[in-house]
Amino acid sequence: MTNLISQTFKDDKKKLVTFVTGGDPDLETSLKIIKTIINNGADIIEIGMPFSDPMADGPTIQLSSNRAIRKGINLEDIFYLASEAKKIKNDLPIILMGYYNLILYFGIKKFVKKCKENGVDGLIIVDLQPEEDEDLINELNKNQIDLIRLITPTTNEGRLKLILKNASGFLYFVSVLGITGQKSANLNELEKSVIYIKKYTSLPVVPGFGIKNSTDVNNICKIADGAVVGSSIIKIIEENLNDKQKMLSQIDKFSKDLKNGTKV
Repeated sequence: MTNLISQTFKDDKKKLVTFVTGGDPDLETSLKIIKTIINNGADIIEIGMPFSDPMADGPTIQLSSNRAIRKGINLEDIFYLASEAKKIKNDLPIILMGYYNLILYFGIKKFVKKCKENGVDGLIIVDLQPEEDEDLINELNKNQIDLIRLITPTTNEGRLKLILKNASGFLYFVSVLGITGQKSANLNELEKSVIYIKKYTSLPVVPGFGIKNSTDVNNICKIADGAVVGSSIIKIIEENLNDKQKMLSQIDKFSKDLKNGTKV
């Protein structure tokens, strides 16, 4: 299955994947932030679906989820953001990231149908185990939407093979143990992990967690196929809640810097 995500990785350039929580700090500003990041050359946009118990996320992303929930952001708003992002750049892959409860509650078929209608190219479902993904995978395959899998430093060979069975698009490598937004990745360990994973798959490997700035992006891009940055962008939102203009101008500068980091 070749969709937009696979096509994005066809060339040898390293990719910048950015994460923001949809609807943080409010729907209108969230769209402006997404627009800014797209215009500054992000290769893939990840939009977080706000959830009350995001257990893989550190305090920064948890708070952003809370802000969005307090503003009444729901899945319909997330689909709106995805479709608007597609209008800005129609060949830009859009990924929704979140937790399986939201999808089960919304209804798997209905959720995937809405993804298809609103230009969503892939999903990252943090807490969906490969043993339990059949219902979702069947719908995603029918609609040519990728399920991007998380691989961690502790994933053993047996587990890796199981995860790879239904993985597509790229592999999201959790470069530090623990939660998002914490310590930085150990580059030597990361390089070993990427080499190990690539023995089993031709899918691109893109590390996330602990990648804070353009220097980190540059270091990671020398080892892997790209880098995911999330908490650092959300930190700018958190620090400028009372000044949206300053927030947007800082995100503008920061996202340009991140993109420069992919040039290796």
